[in-house]
Formats: sequence, structure tokens, C-alpha cells
Amino acid sequence: MMFDFHARHTPGLLPVLDEAGIDRAAVCAGGLVDLDRLSEQIDGGGRSEARADNEEVLRACSASGGRLVPFFFADPLCPGDYFPAASRYRGLEISPAVHGFRLDHPGVDALADAAAAVRHPVYVVCLGRPGTRAADLAALARRHPAVTFVSGHCGYTGLDASGLRVLADVPNTCVEISGCYTAVARLAVSRLGASRVLFGTEHPLQHPSVEVAKLRALGLPPADLALVAAGNALRLLGES
Repeated sequence: MMFDFHARHTPGLLPVLDEAGIDRAAVCAGGLVDLDRLSEQIDGGGRSEARADNEEVLRACSASGGRLVPFFFADPLCPGDYFPAASRYRGLEISPAVHGFRLDHPGVDALADAAAAVRHPVYVVCLGRPGTRAADLAALARRHPAVTFVSGHCGYTGLDASGLRVLADVPNTCVEISGCYTAVARLAVSRLGASRVLFGTEHPLQHPSVEVAKLRALGLPPADLALVAAGNALRLLGES
């Protein structure tokens, strides 16, 4: 079985997953800002006020026969929408790149408290600026030990080996490997253990078949491969 822990909702997602041999996916809203602006904000900072269409994600997942699992995309600077809706979703995503916040902002802690109440994993992609690095995610995770935080793309730039070292000592953190180099994905398994590494694709920015090929190229032992490909995702979502 293969479970994509990080895909964006787009029309026609299920046929793309079928083509890549992926059974299920955790799905979040995407396309809040265009790629030019997103890359500028990743590099230099900035904030978008764009609101995610979480209801559309919920509708698409409800119509998928259980194959798609809905995540709520929240803005910690305007966190109120998540609180009444959380029980209808299965996880939470926050993005410093899109919404321009630090991980020590009080709104982040408020969202983490709410996620803990409904047992949601929290997906975050770290950046290279103060307040958004792996060390800041580690501090956030230590403040909220009841929440599992997932570091998207194995950290900043796809080559954040030092970030893996920081997170390795924080047991309620995992990493998701879409977009990173194979060397970094192997290092993630080595430093955190296979039980804390998750397969993902970042569809539609990356075609899922590329990430499937990368996963296979890691040469993991069968037991470790089963955990990374699907077992860890099912456990975090309460389906083990």
C-alpha cells in the first residue's frame, strides 16, 4: 500500500494517483499564491492574506470513497476558522511561506492546542529565516508534546541535514520526504528511524510518479519501506 501524506487538492487528482500506484492521500488546499510570489516570500519574507478553500477540500474528500483524507489549511494570524471546523478534518497544515508568521507566534500555539484536542497531526514546512527554522519547529513541538508535527520536504531547500539532526531529538516530530534529495531521505531514516518518516508527493508541484521512483530508489528494507510508504501515515491518522 502507498499513502501520500501531502498532496494538494486539484481536479483529477485520483487518476494521477492511480497512474503512480498510490492508494490514498492526505489532501490540503493549494494555489493560495502563484509560484512567483511564493518563491519571493520563501526567499525574502512577506505575507499573503489568501484564505484556503477548506470546504472544497472536504467536499472532494467526501466524494472519494475514503481515498482522500482532508487536512485543514489554517492561517495562525487568523486562526478562528479552524476551531469550529476541526472535528470534520483529519489534520492541520500551517505555512510560514504563505502566511508569513513565526513559529513562536501565539496563534500557532492556539492552533496546536486545538489540534491536540482532536488528535490532528500538524504539517509545517520550515524556512531559512529566524522563527521558521527546524530549531523553531523543535521548540514548538516541545511546547506541545501531545501533538505530532510533520516537517514537510525534510526541511528547508531539500538539503537540510542539520535540521534532521535537530528534530531527531524531539520524539513528537516526523518528516515528510517530497522534494528532498535521496541522500537526505536516507539520512532521515537513519537519524529519525523509519517510524518517523512519511512518503509524500506535493502534487501538483511534483508528479507523484517522481516521488514513487525516489522512494523505491532509497533501497529500504521491506519493513522500513512499509512504514514509510503507508504505515506511519495510517498510524498518525489513527487507522493503524
